[in-house]
Parts: sequence; C-alpha cells; structure tokens
Amino acid sequence: MPELPDVTVYIEALDKRIVGQPLEALRIVSPSLLKTARPPIRSAEDRKVVRLRRIGKRIAVGLEGDLWLVLHLMIAGRLHWRERGAKLARKIAHAGFDFPNGTLVLTEFGPKKRASLHMVEGEAGLAAHDPDGLEVLDADFEAFRTALVAENHTLKRALTDPRRLSGIGNAYSDEILHAARLSPLAMTRALTPDETLRLYHVTQATLAAWIDRLRAEVGEGFPEKVTAFRPDMAVHGKYQKPCPVCGTPIQRIRYADNETNYCPRCQTDGKLLADRAFSRLLGKDFPRTIEELERLGRT
Repeated sequence: MPELPDVTVYIEALDKRIVGQPLEALRIVSPSLLKTARPPIRSAEDRKVVRLRRIGKRIAVGLEGDLWLVLHLMIAGRLHWRERGAKLARKIAHAGFDFPNGTLVLTEFGPKKRASLHMVEGEAGLAAHDPDGLEVLDADFEAFRTALVAENHTLKRALTDPRRLSGIGNAYSDEILHAARLSPLAMTRALTPDETLRLYHVTQATLAAWIDRLRAEVGEGFPEKVTAFRPDMAVHGKYQKPCPVCGTPIQRIRYADNETNYCPRCQTDGKLLADRAFSRLLGKDFPRTIEELERLGRT
C-alpha cells in the first residue's frame, strides 16, 4: 500500500501536472471504484484543479467550487501519467482523469478491488475521510509521545493505526522499528523515556529519508514504480535475507494479508517472535532463539 513517502511523491508529481488544469472528463471503468453518489461525480468535470492534499494515505484533489475527489489506493492501486485520452485497459484500469495535457490513470492489479474514489463537498466532507492521525513530520516530541501512548498497544499496531499516526503502514513501520532497534511487539506504555525519544527521532528521520530517496528516483518524471518491497529496505520483505546491520536472517510474523519483518538480534535480544502458522506447525518444537532456529535448520 502506498504510504506517506509514496503518497507525498505522487502529490508532488501531480502538482506539476494537474494544478491549474481543468478536468475535462472522468472515465470510470470499474463501478466498484466510486463510493459516493452525491454530489454527482459528473459535476467534477470542467472544473479546474486548485490544490492537492494528502490525508493519511489518501490523495485529495481539490476542484473549483470546493469539491474534492478523494482517492484511496489501498494495497494494489497505482497511478500512472499517460498521453491525453489514453486507452483504459478494462481488466486493470479503474478510471481515467482526462486533462488538456495528459490523462491520469488509476489501475489496480489482483482480484480484490479495494481502491476507492469519493467525491465530497467542502472541508466538512473532506474531514469525514480524515482518520485524524498525528502528522509525525510536523510534530514535536510531546505530541508524538501522547499519540503513541493514548492506548497500550504493540508498537507495530500503534505505528500503523491511522487514528494515532498519519500515513505509516506495514512497510515503513518495519523499517522504523528496525532502525530504532525495538521489537514490533513491545507495548507502547512499556517503553522507557529514552526508547520513546529514540523512536520519535527515528520515525521522522526514516520517513524524511525515504521521501528524499523517492524524489531523487523519480526526478522530473512520474512515480511509476511504487512498491512496498524495495531492494534497499533493511527488513521489510526481506524474510531470511541477512540483516544489513548484523547479518542475522530476517524473521517474520504473518497475519491475514500482512506480515511483520524484523531482525531478532537487533530488535528482540535474540528471541524469535511466535508466528501463528509456524508455531502451530511446530508446536513445542518451535524455536525460541536464533540458536535454536539455526539448530533446526541444520537438522
């Protein structure tokens, strides 16, 4: 799922292309994309784009007349900039937004169609789609600490809760926790003051670094290679690959459609976190430490 760094770079690329341009036509291929009926979606046509805004992981396109198009790409949704009037591939394309200088195409790969488009009026309508999480890059330490400990959850859950912190998902939470040398299952209210401060600084630094990295990668182009699995990530998507800090094989916890990746030496003092499927399979033989895992591998 595109997260804060990816959405930020999407918006910067769109700002250069569509702000000040009229939306000439909106072609919707997949009816499941549109989630609202009022105001009618056709009323967006022939209005200029006047501003863009990130709302968590959503992209909000502000039109004349205080109308907003709110896009949530979910896991597999992606944006592409094509020539004006580009043909929309029916199997993967959800919609095309036609401007005088090009067409913004929204695609979604895979059988599960989760991407959404809402059209709303004014700030009140926009606020209905805002989980109101803290914007970490703009926050001071006290605001971060308050949001983090508002409820006693695991760090993984707290970082990815859009009501607590804005725009952080599965991928960048893994990277943040690895850089902060903290277990994804550590409880928010159990952190020491030094650990909380370290997490605050690392969260800001990690997000800022990835924004800069993605900006450099895109340059003056359009972000066409948005993915949660990047070769230069430290742990996310790197199961059984060596940790770039200590060389220990990266481990994972799988649940539903997600997984948490971590280094047991850097983050959990050499202890393995129980993966539901793996621990059920092995039962009492489930390895509890790196050493036990290595012995299991040799046998």
